[in-house]
Amino acid sequence: MFLTVDGAKLYYEVRGSGPLLLISQSGEGDAGRSVDLVDRLADRYTVVTYDRRGLSRSELAEPGRGVRLAQHADDVHRLLAELTDAPALMLGCSMGASIGLHLAVRNPEQLATLVAHEPVSPALLPADRRAPHVRELLALQRIHREQGLGAAFPEMARVLGIDPLNQETEPDLTPMPLTPQRVANFAYFIEQEFTAVIQAELDVEALAGCEVRIVPAIGRATAPEVFDRHCALELARMRGVQAQEFPGGHNGNTTHPRAYATRLIEVLDEA
Repeated sequence: MFLTVDGAKLYYEVRGSGPLLLISQSGEGDAGRSVDLVDRLADRYTVVTYDRRGLSRSELAEPGRGVRLAQHADDVHRLLAELTDAPALMLGCSMGASIGLHLAVRNPEQLATLVAHEPVSPALLPADRRAPHVRELLALQRIHREQGLGAAFPEMARVLGIDPLNQETEPDLTPMPLTPQRVANFAYFIEQEFTAVIQAELDVEALAGCEVRIVPAIGRATAPEVFDRHCALELARMRGVQAQEFPGGHNGNTTHPRAYATRLIEVLDEA
């Protein structure tokens, strides 16, 4: 299905029945990124996934134009308004968590609970801790432009705390080959959305007092020094809550979908 929004047409999928749960994906992930996770949630929730503007089947009115986090948040606002009148549940992973935080500040009435798994949000960090991570993202963009995706992969994995060569996974996962579409999505993510993350202004005072139930989440296997983990822990400090641990690392929603679904249901049921 498609929804026309300002400057784009968004592709989205709806599965299952029950309370509405929107999953906003990480990285280059489109609506199909968390298919194994959705399989284990659709008997309890109406699960909505979508292609962010610029990815896969979503279309841009001006393809060469950049994107802002505020636009992504407005897209989710309009998608939720199309599907429900009630406050929704949301799982945001990495980039998706950053979008969820902006939505929580801008349209808190639309969210009942936001599980924010390791948001890629330098704006959460104090200025002195933010600058090194911004430099990491800028360096990644330079590597991608000068040497291509193959050279950018190892550095991106390091920055986000992913070790693809030693990453434990559950068995029988749906294959996610590096198709030409995924390569294009990675290019958009690195070139356009890294810039959006770096430039994003997040009202941290409003976020600290936001009425939405926000659950900062960290991956059990995410290394302590990784900046997206730091962002989740800073969010937890700001909100006066404990960060909740989830199976796997930064991409636990795709590497450990069975255990991740069980933990997510526990966290959502606590409300």
